[in-house]
Amino acid sequence: MERMNGKIALVVGGARGIGYAVARRLSAEGATVFLTGRNADAVADAAARIGGAARGLVGDASVPADLRRMVAEVQEHAERIDALVLNAGLSEPATIAQETPEHVDRHFDVNVRGMVFGMQSALPLLPDGGSVVLIGSVADLAGIPPYSTYAATKAAVRSYARSWAAELAPRQIRVNVVAPGPTDTDMMAAVDDETRRALIAPIPLGRMARPEEVASAVLFLLSEEASYITGTALYVDGGYKQV
Repeated sequence: MERMNGKIALVVGGARGIGYAVARRLSAEGATVFLTGRNADAVADAAARIGGAARGLVGDASVPADLRRMVAEVQEHAERIDALVLNAGLSEPATIAQETPEHVDRHFDVNVRGMVFGMQSALPLLPDGGSVVLIGSVADLAGIPPYSTYAATKAAVRSYARSWAAELAPRQIRVNVVAPGPTDTDMMAAVDDETRRALIAPIPLGRMARPEEVASAVLFLLSEEASYITGTALYVDGGYKQV
């Protein structure tokens, strides 16, 4: 069953990791997919691997002008965005003693401003009945030192989803969050074995998520199967922060 047949999807931050898995799954389900990223080679490679009608757009999600330009490129080719996924994110450790203005600004620029202005840029192309998924994190539920700034940005994402869901309800535009726990992406592959074991230890299912499992949750919330779900967060964490 192609649950996204005939739909136009934009995945901001779709060249690698979870974003790439989402873009690939939406394409497999029949969507015409536009994916974005900062690295031109990575974007081109991701679009080529997905194939079909997938198209890559190069730009920085933390720069509102880039977001507007990329959305304008979507409009040139497709005129609308039925499904919007805002995934671009940054996670770097820092204790409170180590925090710098640059560290805080960098996280809020990508993780929060990127979503705010990504949403704002895409909104004119979202038809009534469209669907939006923001990629959050289980970090919005609890303090996770030394990632306090990252966690704060994800709490902001969760809050925006509630407000946007209420604001856009008259147009039947649904806004939800998918919040993964530790996920076995290429970025996670660089983590040393000790840190990896420490991340897995508290997860009841005993392993990290696969990017494809997170993509399945995104697909569900974007699809008509979730037509009565808005303003919620779906935690894809193996029970990590739920049990």
